[in-house]
Amino acid sequence: MSPSHASDVPVYNPRNYLNSPATGLKSWLLTQDHKRIGVMFLVAASVFFAVGGLFAMLIRIELLTPGPTIMDAMTYNRLFTLHGVVMIFLFMIPAIPSGFGNFLVPLMLGAKDVAFPKLNLLSFYLYMLGAVVALYGMIHGGADTGWTFYTPYSTTTVTKVVPILLGAFILGFSSILTGLNFIVTTHTMRAPGIGWNRVPLFVWSIYATSIIQILATPVLGMTLLLVAVENAFGWGIFDPARGGDPVLFQHFFWFYSHPAVYIMVLPAMAVISEVVCAFSRKNIFGYKAVAYSSLGIAFVGFFTWGHHLFVSGQSAFDAGVFGILSMFVGIFTAIKVFNWTATLYQGSIAFKTPFAYFVGFLFFLVFGGMTGVAVATVSLDVHWHDTYFVVAHFHFIMVGATVMAFLAALHYWFPKITGRMYPEGWGLVGAVMVILGFNFTFIPQFLLGNEGMPRRYFSYPERFWALNVASTAGASVLAMGLVIVLVYLLVALKWGPIAGPNPWHSRGYEWDTASPPLPENFEETPVYTRGPHEYDEESYANPPPVAPEPKHAS
Repeated sequence: MSPSHASDVPVYNPRNYLNSPATGLKSWLLTQDHKRIGVMFLVAASVFFAVGGLFAMLIRIELLTPGPTIMDAMTYNRLFTLHGVVMIFLFMIPAIPSGFGNFLVPLMLGAKDVAFPKLNLLSFYLYMLGAVVALYGMIHGGADTGWTFYTPYSTTTVTKVVPILLGAFILGFSSILTGLNFIVTTHTMRAPGIGWNRVPLFVWSIYATSIIQILATPVLGMTLLLVAVENAFGWGIFDPARGGDPVLFQHFFWFYSHPAVYIMVLPAMAVISEVVCAFSRKNIFGYKAVAYSSLGIAFVGFFTWGHHLFVSGQSAFDAGVFGILSMFVGIFTAIKVFNWTATLYQGSIAFKTPFAYFVGFLFFLVFGGMTGVAVATVSLDVHWHDTYFVVAHFHFIMVGATVMAFLAALHYWFPKITGRMYPEGWGLVGAVMVILGFNFTFIPQFLLGNEGMPRRYFSYPERFWALNVASTAGASVLAMGLVIVLVYLLVALKWGPIAGPNPWHSRGYEWDTASPPLPENFEETPVYTRGPHEYDEESYANPPPVAPEPKHAS
């Protein structure tokens, strides 16, 4: 049978994962419930997002004037390193997969939990341990190498690079365990009726991301460990003065770190595939194309790392091959973009806050993707290499797309996670400020890079001053928008209206249970006779009924 339904009555579910089996701190810290672990990941990642954002604002304030503004050169070098480490390793990589993925994947598969609940909890504590070790290094001197830890400088610097490297090494284990859990869960715990052609698109992208996490993360872990050992003991692995090879480090590092780009953006695409169906009330256009393109991006991503080494001395043939392979990522991404856009055609679009972030995501992905094709072209990249053009490209395609999807997910699944609704008016205000602020921050940086301003420079010629002021002003608007989002979501946690089980009238499987979900997710294992994105003509005028309020003890 399929999940039963009743009328949509906004009644709060009194027995849910937030208060059962217990509400104390110990019950959360020792929980094996995937939903609680997902929430803890979301809270921790959001805190680090705020820390990384604070570092970014300090960087932009420093660059407000051509010379020293609020700090010296060494402090500036440490600050942009810490900004990169926190935003990439502590926010963008874990936020959607470990946060929303943990919460939603079992719900979307009709399962009661992930395959390995204890490993799931261990992955959270490894994440926190890695964060603590990295933060220790930040507090006790920090690092001034940049988040890429390029050798030989990272093997000889006097700053506290070793704890930060070890922190990133530990974080890798968390990433591997999370990916392993999702792959096994997807293969073995799907509810009856969920064949591979009915697996939600969110799960497809998380599955593809998990493959990258398992295959690529060990390479980074070993590389960072080698750098830490060389820094501590003076071994000659990557330092040419000791017989090492710094270009070998670049190959090792980017073999992980370019696929890591897709660890960030594939989960973002996962969110968008769900949001576009829910708010256009349309079946996804080209389900198989969207699903398999996720696997295509994961596969091709392993063969594109060399476009980071165009100026490292590799042969013209190698550079050409890596450039061509990099273009294939654009093909798979374009498949998704065209299918999302086609899904909107003749849809019954509801322009709510998650949809506003979808629009922002689409702009950043397409615009940033086109600049990605440009920097994958050898003749252009030679001129743009290590300029602010690369900084702007990375932030558009990675930070912009990931943050848009993270905020879309936060608003779309806020009722599912909390059982309450956020204020829609304030949601749209925050979305407009975030999207405009992001554009005003990084479009000037494209222009700066095109004019030749190098990245990571503490001071700059006066001719770059106006564009740096514009970028800092945009960052201020972006920061204010994010503060607005934080405030109204915190208020909604306590005083938001009761959402009911399915306020969006979505057809996603995760909405076929109460909001917030039961501790065991479902009272009985659901059996599905429809796909997760199936809307019909009747559903335009009559939104699908939602799950009944669950039975509960008084």
